[in-house]
Amino acid sequence: MLDMKKNTAWQRCLQYLNRYRGYFALSMLSALISVIASLLGPMYIGRAVDVMVGPGNVAFSSLKEILEVLAGVYVLNSFFSWTLTYFTNEISYQTANRLRHELFAKLNKLPLRFFDGNSHGDIVSRFVNDVDTISDGMVQGMANLLTGVVTVFGALGFMLFISGKMTGVVMLSAIATYYMARFITRRTQNLFRAQAKCLGLLNGYAEESIAGQNIIKAFTHEEKAFQSFQELNQMLYEKGIRAQFFGSLTNPTTRLVNNITYGIIGVIGGVLTILGQITVGDIASFLIYASLFGKPFNDLTAVFTQLQSAAASAQRIFHVLDEAEEENPAGSEEMPACLGKISFEHVSFAYTSERPLIEDFNLEVEPGQTIAIVGQTGAGKTTMVNLLMRFYELDQGSISLDGRDIRRMSREELRRCFGMVLQDTWLFTGTIRENIAYGMPEASEAQIIAAAKAADAHSFIRRLPQGYDTLIGESGGSLSQGQKQLLTIARVMLAAPPLLILDEATSSIDTRTELHIQAAFQRMMQGRTSFVIAHRLSTIRQADKIIVMEQGHILEQGTHEELLSRNGAYARLYKSQFAQSAVLEQSAC
Repeated sequence: MLDMKKNTAWQRCLQYLNRYRGYFALSMLSALISVIASLLGPMYIGRAVDVMVGPGNVAFSSLKEILEVLAGVYVLNSFFSWTLTYFTNEISYQTANRLRHELFAKLNKLPLRFFDGNSHGDIVSRFVNDVDTISDGMVQGMANLLTGVVTVFGALGFMLFISGKMTGVVMLSAIATYYMARFITRRTQNLFRAQAKCLGLLNGYAEESIAGQNIIKAFTHEEKAFQSFQELNQMLYEKGIRAQFFGSLTNPTTRLVNNITYGIIGVIGGVLTILGQITVGDIASFLIYASLFGKPFNDLTAVFTQLQSAAASAQRIFHVLDEAEEENPAGSEEMPACLGKISFEHVSFAYTSERPLIEDFNLEVEPGQTIAIVGQTGAGKTTMVNLLMRFYELDQGSISLDGRDIRRMSREELRRCFGMVLQDTWLFTGTIRENIAYGMPEASEAQIIAAAKAADAHSFIRRLPQGYDTLIGESGGSLSQGQKQLLTIARVMLAAPPLLILDEATSSIDTRTELHIQAAFQRMMQGRTSFVIAHRLSTIRQADKIIVMEQGHILEQGTHEELLSRNGAYARLYKSQFAQSAVLEQSAC
């Protein structure tokens, strides 16, 4: 089964190579001319040996002609060896470029479930390390394969012409070399697969540790984090040592067989020379041809360690490329202008089949309403939004937007109807301006500034060294968490989508700024259907409908005043927060 997977991976790699048939044809031509030149060399060397009969008995005129031909042959060999390397590099690097392109395009089509189940560092490792490993394996393997095939058959023909008996010895050694290499390499594939997996785990842990350095330091977890890293690093070391050690046994063992073969050929050739059947020059030529004949086997076994790693890396990449994508329904039509009427009908969902989260969920939302969703952690608030955005698919039931089942709409058109501001901010490496205009790249300077003012972000942006042209990193650089949140709010305000989702959008902002943001949100939500997930109940008093969720079910729903008058779950939750705030105020005094 493992060999079948390995073969399938290489077959798929060859399909990529098929796209560069022109370069491949030029590579074959370069390999053919280079090998022919290298095969002609030993023949002329043998002739040169034969014209040097002994001291004072050298045919210098003939020797000069032979040396001139040899010089031309080896110049030709060197030039076409260079062109072979150039063309194989073009094929391998363009293939690597295409693999990365397809891998990134694939990631954009995969559901969130895939990213929840795979380490981000491991995914990055497939982009960088695994693709590089495949590229290196192709460079080495392709050049050796192209030259090796021609060399083997060409050298075999010249050896048969010189001596059939000595050729028989070489053929027996080649068979022994093949089976020896096969025995070793069959037992190393699992080791290289384990090495690639450990490398992905190490990359994942390193990325998480770098991203979470503030938490690691806050909890004085540096020593434990280092110990965990050491364990993973040691595991990679042990797997790598075993894989490289057993993989590298192939080359020295095959060379041992070849060296024994050369000794036997020397003895047989000496006997045949004494008997007058061949010349000393023939022995010299034959030994070179025997070396050329064995060289492709030695080269292939020398890079087989790399080829094994490439096969393991190819499996990891194709595993991602074979993942099921988010598919749009066949014949999905472009979404007309969104009005914002949303209906949840008997919706059920579970992240894992053993633990149902949402069961028989029903909700009607009219256009322009503001729906606040509250409840304890794990109640299903964010999950409901994920289902609405089709980040996850329903198990049962349906969700409709303006009377149309969202599963019959394209995800692109559905998601263009929504603007999201999440608790976890996401900024990319670029300027402040580029980050705000992420959802609307064609926005003018005036529109960007207006959105920043509406989000109460303009004042702090003006104080930055380059204002809106200030470059920030993917984590926001030196910006505070609240400032980063203001930028994400400005991003949504600029896009001005017809429906809004605010998931703890002001949780990282101070109370004074929150008042400004709430006022901006009220203006932005005017006439738009909005979903607001909030833990601070004081921020949702003006909502048209408040939904109290618990374990995927709606416990209560109504306005702020209605729910307080019922003295139920919402009232208890609100009073507990109010009491807690009062205690904190008294403590501050």
